[in-house]
Amino acid sequence: MRARHPGGARPQNKGYGDAGASWRKKSLKGFNASSGSPHEDIDFNNYTMRQRARMLYMASPIATSAIRTNRTNVVGVGLRLKSRIDREVLGLSPDQAEKWQKETEREFAIWAGNKRACDATGMNNFYGLQQLAMVTWLMSGDCIGVFKQYATTRLLPYALRVHLIESDRIATPVAFGGIGQSLYFTTGKNPENGNTIFDGVEVDNSGAVVAYHIRSNYPFEVGAPTTEWARVLAYQEHTGLPNVLHIMDSERCDQYRGVSYLAQVIEPLLQLRRYTESELMAAVIESFFTAFIKTTAPTDEMPFNEVEPDRPGEPKGPNEYGMGPGQINVMEPGEDVVFADPKHPTGSFDAFAKAISAQVGAALEIPADLLLKSFNASYSASRAALLEAWKAFKMRREWLADDFCRPVYEVWLSEAVARGRIYAPGFFEDPAIHAAYLGSEWLGPSQGQLDPVKEITAEILACSEGFSTHEQSTIRLNGGQWDANVEQLTRENEKLGGNAPDPHQSGNASDTQEEQTPEEGTEGDPENPDNPHNPETARTRGAEALRSLVIAEAIRQTIRGGQGNETT
Repeated sequence: MRARHPGGARPQNKGYGDAGASWRKKSLKGFNASSGSPHEDIDFNNYTMRQRARMLYMASPIATSAIRTNRTNVVGVGLRLKSRIDREVLGLSPDQAEKWQKETEREFAIWAGNKRACDATGMNNFYGLQQLAMVTWLMSGDCIGVFKQYATTRLLPYALRVHLIESDRIATPVAFGGIGQSLYFTTGKNPENGNTIFDGVEVDNSGAVVAYHIRSNYPFEVGAPTTEWARVLAYQEHTGLPNVLHIMDSERCDQYRGVSYLAQVIEPLLQLRRYTESELMAAVIESFFTAFIKTTAPTDEMPFNEVEPDRPGEPKGPNEYGMGPGQINVMEPGEDVVFADPKHPTGSFDAFAKAISAQVGAALEIPADLLLKSFNASYSASRAALLEAWKAFKMRREWLADDFCRPVYEVWLSEAVARGRIYAPGFFEDPAIHAAYLGSEWLGPSQGQLDPVKEITAEILACSEGFSTHEQSTIRLNGGQWDANVEQLTRENEKLGGNAPDPHQSGNASDTQEEQTPEEGTEGDPENPDNPHNPETARTRGAEALRSLVIAEAIRQTIRGGQGNETT
């Protein structure tokens, strides 16, 4: 019997049923969207998406730019360790903490800077591994790293090695219902413990990752030996340290495999590539000056078609003609050539390509200006675009540090302490002390400046007013280290005898000598506050002069209505 609505009234569309979920609106009737679990929507389609994303990276300039722009800005020449221990928990003085941090950074550089010391394949140092992990993550959706132990030597004091593995080699074994059953059905069961395996990632009944299944070769690899499978625990049983690094970002709950960075823009990138190739070919053909000769005479007696002899095994067909600069083709009697006139290249190509690139850039969180490396907007617009892009770059840098750099640093420091090369009392006994020693920052390339004068001036004011530290400003401006800068400046000042060259000297030699004659009793006194070469005096005067310039400039900007000096 048919159920009736209370009161006998006919059910009406309500809420989203009359909006995006409506089945009555003509615009939505054909929109039969279907979605399942993350494993159905992602894992079952990952193989196809990886192949397409890699091909676009190799063949589409926009896709290549998107991934390499992230690599260059997120990692650059490498994320460098800056130890940040919690000295209050460890009971260390500022000097003791700074000494421990510098010694640890120096020791870590021994391992990280040598490709034989850190890479299991011996191809990259630690900073090259960061670049490789970043590109693999974006292209394939995730990147897997496995910790290995090698024998130590006199020059290689650490056994730790990192082996990066592409996504294809993490899969569900055939015996457990994996790729042997279907290329797209990737879920299986471990018969030994009943755990579920989602595309090579084994999880327990609570959903926690416990192991990874790694194949010895790639799917359908030509000439590969028989596939062997290895089950690697996610964490060491006795120490709890990670055995496997899994670099990815999640977009859905219960998701264990990553999605390619290009997944949402594969179709527009492919179509834009085809459109670009069509326009390029049309322009090339239009530039040819090709002649076709119509004749009733025997064509085998005319040498025009003999541009070059036929290659062995590649005879030229009787109906085969070519086009090229200045090429002449002799046609058979009765043959004719008709060209379509599609009006190529079109004048709207540039505008259309930029419009599609803007949409692609919006999905990838890269402004079109940066994606195309074409900066033609005003200073304010370019700066706004750069700031927006750097929000995403900083986010991915932190993700890479959390998934790759910090776990590697934890395993390395554990070995360094165990071998006695780093002194860290209580490191293995107390979790709080363990975490205090592991504090770290990973410094990468800076954002750069569109107008260095304005941005450096802003950093000087931020430091003078306490809104920023010298170290933070140095990182933002050029990615450097303020402590190292101070030490270098101190050494340079010592070489100058504490007297910096005076840039305001003018006049002839006699005038200069007369101006530099010190007053009686103060000759060569670097502590004299009137001595212009006194470093403290120079800094004070410089700060006062700069502050006056900033205030004057602010007043001028206010008078002009705050428009500034924008360049277009």
